[in-house]
Amino acid sequence: MNKLFKTTQDSEVILTELMLPSHSNFSGKIHGGFILSLMDKAAFSSASKFSGQYCVTASVNRVDFLNSIEVGELVTLKARVNFVGRSSMVVGIRVESQNIRNGEIKHCNSSYFSMVAKDEQGKTVKVPGLIISDYDGLRRFLRSIKHIKMRNERKLEFSREAFKPEIYTDVLKNYNVKIEI
Repeated sequence: MNKLFKTTQDSEVILTELMLPSHSNFSGKIHGGFILSLMDKAAFSSASKFSGQYCVTASVNRVDFLNSIEVGELVTLKARVNFVGRSSMVVGIRVESQNIRNGEIKHCNSSYFSMVAKDEQGKTVKVPGLIISDYDGLRRFLRSIKHIKMRNERKLEFSREAFKPEIYTDVLKNYNVKIEI
């Protein structure tokens, strides 16, 4: 039975995995695509735990790889719901690696996955509301609101119907581009 409201702690998931040679890229570092796959797994687990439903990934907000991850390190992903809509949730994920020998921990990246709760027929379903009990939670919730608003504005501004290239003439002078339209 779903509660009407849940805390961010109700969505918390922590995944830890040892990085193996099979996870590495040509330079010997852990492949970014592998880390993205782990992040998607953490987002799915967090959103599904919170909503009580299976969830799908709707979008991923920017992933910046801050520090490389080495073979033999432990990677820990910490995920929790930061924002809820009607059927959607924004899951914040923090990725850290730890050198087993010296204990050094590095922040590798953070990202936000938008997840949507679905029923057995694939229809969207309502998710519980979010109880915010600290300033970090409030900051994360408001950040998500702003991100969604900016994404919608950008989508409209650059739609085929609304796009006005003439207003960008001065902006483009500062970039390494040659327009031949």
